[in-house]
Amino acid sequence: MGWKPIHRWLGLGLGTVALVLGMTGALLSVDPVWQAWQAPPAAHDPPLATLVARVEGAIHGIEEVRRLPSGVVVVYSFDNGQARAVRVDPADGSILGPYRPSAMPRWVKNLHRTLLLGDAGRWGTAIAALGLLLLSASGLVLLLRRMGGWRHVAGRVRGSLTQRVHVIAGRVVLAVLLLSSVSALYMSATTLGVVALDAGPEPDVASMATDGRPGVAGARITLLQEVALRDLRALNFPDAADPKDAWKLTTRQGETWIDRYSGRALASRDVSTAQRLYDWALMLHAGEGAWWIWAILLGLSGASLPLFWLSGLLIWWRTRRDRPRITHNSPLAQADTLIFVASESGGTWGFAQALHEALVRVGHRVHSAPLEQFQTGPQARRIFVLAATYGDGQAPAHAVNALERIASQRTTRVPVAVLGLGDRQFPAYCAFAEAVDASLRQHGWPGLLPLERIHQQSAQQFARWGEALAAALGEPLALEYRPRLPATTTLRLVSRQAYASRGGQPAAILRFHWPAQGVRDRLLGRGLGRFAAGDLIAIVPPGSFVPRYYSLASGSEDGFVEICVRHLAGGLCSTHLLGLRPGDGTQAFIRPNPGFALPGGRRPVLLIGAGTGVAPLAGFIRRNDRRAPMHLWFGTRDPAKDYYFGADIERWRGEGRVASVRTAFSRVPDGGGYVQDALRRDADRVRELVSQGALVRVCGSRPMARGVAETLDGILAALRLSVRQLKAKGRYAEDIF
Repeated sequence: MGWKPIHRWLGLGLGTVALVLGMTGALLSVDPVWQAWQAPPAAHDPPLATLVARVEGAIHGIEEVRRLPSGVVVVYSFDNGQARAVRVDPADGSILGPYRPSAMPRWVKNLHRTLLLGDAGRWGTAIAALGLLLLSASGLVLLLRRMGGWRHVAGRVRGSLTQRVHVIAGRVVLAVLLLSSVSALYMSATTLGVVALDAGPEPDVASMATDGRPGVAGARITLLQEVALRDLRALNFPDAADPKDAWKLTTRQGETWIDRYSGRALASRDVSTAQRLYDWALMLHAGEGAWWIWAILLGLSGASLPLFWLSGLLIWWRTRRDRPRITHNSPLAQADTLIFVASESGGTWGFAQALHEALVRVGHRVHSAPLEQFQTGPQARRIFVLAATYGDGQAPAHAVNALERIASQRTTRVPVAVLGLGDRQFPAYCAFAEAVDASLRQHGWPGLLPLERIHQQSAQQFARWGEALAAALGEPLALEYRPRLPATTTLRLVSRQAYASRGGQPAAILRFHWPAQGVRDRLLGRGLGRFAAGDLIAIVPPGSFVPRYYSLASGSEDGFVEICVRHLAGGLCSTHLLGLRPGDGTQAFIRPNPGFALPGGRRPVLLIGAGTGVAPLAGFIRRNDRRAPMHLWFGTRDPAKDYYFGADIERWRGEGRVASVRTAFSRVPDGGGYVQDALRRDADRVRELVSQGALVRVCGSRPMARGVAETLDGILAALRLSVRQLKAKGRYAEDIF
């Protein structure tokens, strides 16, 4: 079983118990903070003998002096049949007031420690601590896998709001939860008798005591004069009614029994290793004796468990809801076609389902299974591998051993086609699919089709791959992939700014009203939610189940949804959008695009776009309230026809939101050619900005992006840099259509 199933089932199975322990632990963490608040500031650290002399003169019938981990000094006494416990000031021995152990209700402690079930509850909390340890450890492994290793663990978190809440909160308190669960497990072991804290039986000091009445005053005992108050745990006074009783001194180093008549040490024993570990565990788990802020951090971590549990439950529910069910799945031994799937969040199974159903419709017996079950059957004639890439080029959690399984196969090799799914914003785009394809070829599996890659689960790219597959099989294969779409929201057109665009094809900047959604709707994946410039708006045109994605030129803070659309011949969605009039509606949902987003800060930014690709770049400039140095290179055909956002860009330049603008118009005399030509003319400036740590964002068509990358590689060669290196550092991102 992989780490992800372990994390999921532990979270679901122990969720309620973890909630109880987390919330009660958060309440109990208040106690050490309150005790530390009660402790008087220590101007100096007097010897223990000095404190004893001071309290003996002020309090009668003292039985014990105890220094708590918080620094509070408590004197316990029994005088005239009355038991007392008072706090004293170690500086002068004055009584500060009665000592009350805890203001926390006892039942909260019992609920946290035993679940109100006595000894059976202690075993229950021990099991829960072990489960929480495994939950935290698996969460750490999954966090590192998701973020691409330790180097990127503090990077931007991708995904839905629920996923971001789960990951970001976990990233903040994961170390605290690991320490808390380890310490809880150890303390449970001592409570249940699995680990013994005592170093051995107490010595028989009564047989060692002398009889030299009267006894030595505590202030005159040399051993007490040598002990600093900060090292004290407890000092037990001899019982006045028992002449054989002795002083018992407990410090951080161990225990010493002192003769009441001579003041010499009768016996001693060092603190056990088990006790030292327990003291550390108590400090880490409950915050006792630690810096007070640690106790607060513990409390916040415990209080965060409901958030973890709820967000994790929502992630599980949505993944389970969205994962397709494969029907007509033939047994492996009877199938002529095999489909193996590697999917982190379940989305790749939707493509597998569409492929499976298409092959079944043309008469094939198809068997679909996870990639870790890779093998051939006696009837197999072809194999398809659909592999998503996770994190920094890694395999999905369930398929981490897939390459080893492929290498171990000794059966007949049949043709295999590999389809990779990923996101171009990552430097290791479809790297796992590439590794699978390379492994198959290395071990002698023939290729049915060349490796194909699909960006952001594009239905259009999948359909084109299906056409190539139909030609390779010589069969009328039609892939009907119906993505499981989020709930859509109706957007109402507010205004439009029309352009003639290329070859007379119309284009327009469309502005829609934003129907804001609450947090609850966002957590449940309902409504449009919040968004930022550079995110994608998915438009679902009437009569179609396939969304078309447009880069947003606005963010939630702008209060509207704005996109730039150019008409494509035969384009269903562009025809629909450009036919809208103010007041008309369309169905849409948001797909976050955090890999393209700009982080905060004052680093320079190179914005490079062409045509309608200027839309998200305009959105970045619009929200540049901090006046970070942004530099725009924009290419189009004719400034009189398709200079999108032209007036806005000039206004923003006057406001200091964009530091410089370089344009290139390819269809007018002396227009400057293409955007790549504008970059070459500014090569020195580009190198200077990149050497200062500039970020680069490119948006436009695929050929344009390829040309820009080649141009920048030539410009940056003098700096011994490349686009690939900038991508690896998270400084270069593309939004390509």
